[in-house]
Amino acid sequence: MGILFGYCFVFSLKVASLRQRFFHSIAPGGLAGDRRGVVPASGFSFSAEQIWKVIKENKDLDLPAHKVMVATVRCEEIANEKFSSFIGNEEWRELEETVETKPVPGFGKKLSSILEVCLSEYDAEATYFDEGVRSSKRKQLEEKLLQLVQPAYQFMLGHIRSGTLDKFKEAFDSALNEGKGFAAAARDCTEYFMSQFDEASAGADIDQANWDSSKVRDKLRRDIDAHITAVRASKLSELTAMYEKMLNEALCGPVEALFDGASNDTWPAIKKLLRQETEKAVTGFSSALSGFEMDEVAKNNMLSRLEDHARGIVETKAKEEAGRVLMRMKDRFSTLFSHDSDSMPRVWTGKEDIRAITKTARSALLSVMAAIRLDDHADNIESTLSLALLDPKAAASTNRSISADPLASSSWNEVPSSKTLLTPVQCKSLWRQFKIETEYTVTQAISAQEASKRSNNWLPPLWAIVALIILGFNEFMTLLRNPLYLGFIFVGYLLAKALWVQLDISREFSNGALPGLLSISTKFLPTIMSLLRKLAEEGQGHANADPQHNHPLPARSSQSGTNDYNSSSASSEVTSSETGNEYSSNHYKVQ
Repeated sequence: MGILFGYCFVFSLKVASLRQRFFHSIAPGGLAGDRRGVVPASGFSFSAEQIWKVIKENKDLDLPAHKVMVATVRCEEIANEKFSSFIGNEEWRELEETVETKPVPGFGKKLSSILEVCLSEYDAEATYFDEGVRSSKRKQLEEKLLQLVQPAYQFMLGHIRSGTLDKFKEAFDSALNEGKGFAAAARDCTEYFMSQFDEASAGADIDQANWDSSKVRDKLRRDIDAHITAVRASKLSELTAMYEKMLNEALCGPVEALFDGASNDTWPAIKKLLRQETEKAVTGFSSALSGFEMDEVAKNNMLSRLEDHARGIVETKAKEEAGRVLMRMKDRFSTLFSHDSDSMPRVWTGKEDIRAITKTARSALLSVMAAIRLDDHADNIESTLSLALLDPKAAASTNRSISADPLASSSWNEVPSSKTLLTPVQCKSLWRQFKIETEYTVTQAISAQEASKRSNNWLPPLWAIVALIILGFNEFMTLLRNPLYLGFIFVGYLLAKALWVQLDISREFSNGALPGLLSISTKFLPTIMSLLRKLAEEGQGHANADPQHNHPLPARSSQSGTNDYNSSSASSEVTSSETGNEYSSNHYKVQ
């Protein structure tokens, strides 16, 4: 009815406007005033026919049937009422509030039921109106309702996506911790949880709508792929770090030990160690990478980087050792020079070849530390250094013919600068400093050897001994004819030996003849008096102890026995000085 009244009102306005144009026909805008649209009277009939034809053909000018107008107005009112009723529905409002914060089980069924109830009520009230109008208004109501509930549906899909992603992460990490291959775990978990998302999103679908969840599904797949990529990079980084650490532990200590005991076999031993440890690490790393199902190019690149890392460890350690080569040289010299082949401290007795020992102790280390030799390229560094530093006479003759110092250069022949640790000039400077710092030790050894020779060479020459035998033959025969002389000589020998030990004559003469004589002369008389006093005390002590332990004897015999005992006691005291350096039963020790 409202539409009908609207049409009538518009018609009345148009009639009034036409009336005014008739009244003011000659005015501007009137029928006669607007000459552009004036039709001659002769063509009025034809013009009227054309106007009526246009009116009949223009459907917009048709007035609807009465029942259509009533159905339109009433169905629209019912649709608005049902939309308002749906907005105020407690069940819908609770569902909407809940789904904004967390997923709602059975969301699709619940929302579909609420929508179905709303549309059913509309159908029940609009069932007697025109079918076309009723269906049109129902479709409009359904579109408005779906537009209203679509944000809730998107919230639900978002919860399903985030929940599925979280479950995927947990299951994926669990599969990796159980030892499953990375690629297999990623593939299986992805397929399973994508199917879980499809099931969950199907449960959230609304019967009244045909919404597509493919965009949310694609986002979930991108998130899963991104997580797999991040975990893959992390796992590969962990594997690489683990095997690099293994190589560090396997190479650093042994390489340092090999450099510490540097010899001609040092670099071959380092190459062998590097090859063994690298092959071991590469084999394990390759086996670990097989679970990632990488393409061969990427896998070979990672294995090559691990091999380069192992080589870099050795090169870095070699550079560190080259930086403290002077300290190593001094330690090595001290060890080899001061200890014999059995690692016992060396005693300079005069029989050692100090020149040969010094040459051995000073050799090898510089040539080993001069360059990195991990490749199979030969060089002449060892021969050059040996000729220039250890054999300067030969080097001088060679330089005379070549007219150049082999160490006056900043690079080695056939050795690239990247493999050079010590340049020839640096080697020459280090050797000069090394010789200066070890010269004192060599000088001390030579002095000790000469002192040892002097202390051990106290016998007269052989010709003097032969002369003594020839010239003293008569005296020797006299001693044989009178054995009593031998007893006096033996007692004198014992006394002389006691004085030798007491005065420590060998030590005194080790510092020279004149200082030794002066020192002995100052101690000779006090030492004689001390020995006689001790002998007297010992004899008196034994004489006082005899009456308590022995039967009484005749005075002559007792005196004789006492004299004999004192003589033997004195002899035993002197004899004991040879072995234990003691001169009394009270444990007096000669200093």
